[in-house]
Amino acid sequence: MNKFAIIVAGGSGTRMGAPVSKQYLEIGGKPILMHTLEVFYNTIPDIRLILVVPENDFGFWDELCQKYRFLISHSVVKGGYSRFQSVKNGLDSIRQVEGLVAIHDGVRPFVNPEVIMESFEISEKNGSAIAVVELKDSLRKLTDDGKSFFQERQNFRLVQTPQTFLLSKIKKAFEVTELQHFTDDATVYEHQGWQVELISGNSENIKITSPEDMVYADFLIRSRGH
Repeated sequence: MNKFAIIVAGGSGTRMGAPVSKQYLEIGGKPILMHTLEVFYNTIPDIRLILVVPENDFGFWDELCQKYRFLISHSVVKGGYSRFQSVKNGLDSIRQVEGLVAIHDGVRPFVNPEVIMESFEISEKNGSAIAVVELKDSLRKLTDDGKSFFQERQNFRLVQTPQTFLLSKIKKAFEVTELQHFTDDATVYEHQGWQVELISGNSENIKITSPEDMVYADFLIRSRGH
C-alpha cells in the first residue's frame, strides 16, 4: 500500500525561549525537523513525506533547506490554528483514498525505525497503530477537593507518535467538527467508535519542548554518532 507520513510542526516554541520555533533549532549540525524527516525517509525510501508548518514559515524553511543542502523530497502544507486543523490540512493534501499514513510530531526526531515499520504493519492489519511507552514513575490522581489517590501505573501508558492509520479511516475520522478532548489523532479516531491498537514505542522518542530536552537531544545525537 502507498505509505505517507504527515510531519506536524506548527508550534511556536515559546517554552524554549529561542528566537526561532523549536522545530528549527539545531541538533547534531542541522535543524530538528530535518532529522525527523530523515528517519522516515531512511526507514521507507519511497514514503510520501508531508511537512505541515505555519504558512509564514514557508520561506524560512526553504532557506534552511538550501543552507543545509537538504534534498529529501517532501511537500509543504500550511498549518492550522490547532493541531487538529494542521493534521486535517495534511490529510486533505493527500488525493489518494487508499493507503497508510503515519502522523508524527516534527519535534520527535529519535523515533526508532523499528517503531515506524511496526506502525505501518499493524495499522494495515488492524486499522491503527499508536506508539506508547510504559510509565516508570508512580502515579497519583488528584481530586477537586485537593486529595490524591494512588493509581496502578501498569494500567496506564504514555502516548507518543507515530500514530499510524488506514488512510480511508483517518480521513473519515477528521471530517468531524473539532472537539476539546481531541488531544491527539488517536482520540479523533476513537470518536468514530473504533478501538485503537497500541504498539511499543521507544523511550528516547521524546518531544523536544524545553531547554532541558535540547540538552538530552544533544546527548542522544552524540551517543548515536550523528
